[in-house]
Amino acid sequence: MASAEGGPIRTILLVGIVAAAATVLVRSSYEFSRERIAANERARLLASLNSVLDPSLRGRDLRTARINVTDKELLGDSKPIDVFVETDGDTPVAVIFAAPVTEGYNAAIRLLIGVSRDGVLTGVRAVSHRETPGLGDAIEDTKSKWILQFNGLSLTMPPLTMWAVDKDDGHFDSITGATVTSRAVVKGVKSTLLYFDRHRDEIFAAAAAAQNDAIQ
Repeated sequence: MASAEGGPIRTILLVGIVAAAATVLVRSSYEFSRERIAANERARLLASLNSVLDPSLRGRDLRTARINVTDKELLGDSKPIDVFVETDGDTPVAVIFAAPVTEGYNAAIRLLIGVSRDGVLTGVRAVSHRETPGLGDAIEDTKSKWILQFNGLSLTMPPLTMWAVDKDDGHFDSITGATVTSRAVVKGVKSTLLYFDRHRDEIFAAAAAAQNDAIQ
């Protein structure tokens, strides 16, 4: 009788052990996958940020502080947008805006806009959009060099009145067949520079506070 009763008990115990082991394995696998996904996302973000940094800053041991800012008039969205402030020690050396451009041809265009601490553009990249293939998608740096014309420019070079596409008597080339897209990007970059010019000290102060919070 004892042997007959022991069989089901052993089976139940074995099933419990297997279930517990499976739970541990699943949980460990989930944690590993989550950490790997987070690491991959950090790597992609770092690569994207580096693409709009001044080349002299790439590869240096910079600290990145992420803050949120809101300005519907200049930044095109009533929701907070991400701003990344790169610092060398305690000195801010670059600011990168993850800026939405709401006046794209088909939908909003999301840009990364790199600005030096002196207000000079170090790079602009389109990170997502729904512009027309073969026309408006020329804003991608892999499709054309159009987006590179912003490098090294500022609110004073060209003068603010020339921040428009050539079809509007402005400084910037427009993409053939995609004037709406071209206008939207030029306007978005100009507005972002205006925001930075007006809120530079606030951005640097918020980034310093964020870094101090991270240390504590």
